[in-house]
Amino acid sequence: MKVLLSILLGSMMLGVCPVWSQVDNPAQGGAFNVTHPEDRMQTPPPVTGATFPSVFAAEERSNVLDYGLSFTTAYSDNLLAGLADHSVSDISYSVAPTVAIDATTPRLHWVATYAPGFTFYQKTSAMNESDHYAAFDFQYRFSPHVTVSARDGFTKSSNVFNQPAFGEIGGVTGGAQVPNFSVMTPVADRLTNVGSADLTYQFALNGMIGASGSFTNLHYPNPEQVPGLSDASTQAGSAFYSARLSKMHYLGVTYQYQRLMSYPTAGDAETQTHAVLFYYTLYPNQHSSISLFGGPQYSETMQQTLPPPGMAEAKSWTPAAGASASWQGRQTTFALSYSHVISGGGGLSSAVHMDNAATSIRRQIYRTISGTLSGVYTQNKIVGDLLGGAENGHSISGTAEIEQAVGPRLSLRLGYTRLHQSYSGVSAIALNPDTNREFISIAFHFSRPLGR
Repeated sequence: MKVLLSILLGSMMLGVCPVWSQVDNPAQGGAFNVTHPEDRMQTPPPVTGATFPSVFAAEERSNVLDYGLSFTTAYSDNLLAGLADHSVSDISYSVAPTVAIDATTPRLHWVATYAPGFTFYQKTSAMNESDHYAAFDFQYRFSPHVTVSARDGFTKSSNVFNQPAFGEIGGVTGGAQVPNFSVMTPVADRLTNVGSADLTYQFALNGMIGASGSFTNLHYPNPEQVPGLSDASTQAGSAFYSARLSKMHYLGVTYQYQRLMSYPTAGDAETQTHAVLFYYTLYPNQHSSISLFGGPQYSETMQQTLPPPGMAEAKSWTPAAGASASWQGRQTTFALSYSHVISGGGGLSSAVHMDNAATSIRRQIYRTISGTLSGVYTQNKIVGDLLGGAENGHSISGTAEIEQAVGPRLSLRLGYTRLHQSYSGVSAIALNPDTNREFISIAFHFSRPLGR
């Protein structure tokens, strides 16, 4: 899939190359100039799918090398979920180094992050494990009118709570195509990879078109740890047109295609979707946005029946809709989103009709103290209900934490996470679906400007 995305991206770039020289040079009759920042159009959240920022506006920096080390102690009242007929509690100890580079030039902005980790359990030492998280994000302006961006994130973990930004489940996004990782076993080996590439072309002062491709992979290396769950993958592509009515108001339309695969033991399931979505975005200021999107979505699902080798097929038209809002201030950040779309099953036997609501708010309480509240609600309903709907259910998670800065390089965090799930047909979590976790963390962090 990565090769296909590269070919797609290269083809789109070659297709617009002749246009750059004709428009960028005023001597050749260019009708407008977007070298001034106010003339550049923004790409609205419904088509970018990017995560809303959770840092304060004053904390944003570039051209820096950040690195650090954190130590975390946590108590969990339910480690094994459906693997035991009763809840198993334990205390864990984690150590996690982190390194990140954020570099900016007049045309290029890129960020690379790597964060390995090691977790040890006081009683259930057989669950000791190592984690790896790597992410790369870049944006490059080929010309004043053409921008290409790409991002990729890889996670290897056996503890869902050890993943970066678990309280935000990867962050709040206003996109119409949202990866579904809502079905969670507290402790189980899991590999995830999420990537995308985008190309935008501002062909007029108030007009923009663009295209993108994305993929998501979910893999469980030890299936015996997750009975009732299975591997999954998605591939998606989209194209959009956006019109700027004024500095604050954007209207547009996007076509989106998805191929959603699930690999249960009974046989593969494949769902293909097509959607035409109209969207509106309001930008009250540079650091905030409000978006709405909606339109029809068509799906075709093929899945093996029980017992195999029978095949069942389901086709349907359903509405897709969503809304999001974000605010990034000097002392407060806030993000809220809701979407009703067809998405990957995230380990279930087929794609799902997904209702997803997510929110995150961070507030600087005092000069050295900040607090964060975040939560996610996801309801999953199997598309076509070909296997009787036993796996339909919902997940709710929430995190509250306080962070205290102790000097310029040391910080303390204290928090609580609650995870509730209801999936009667998923053995991995059916017996003990709820988890409570309290944690305390101490982190050392350092920052150095690049080039010094």
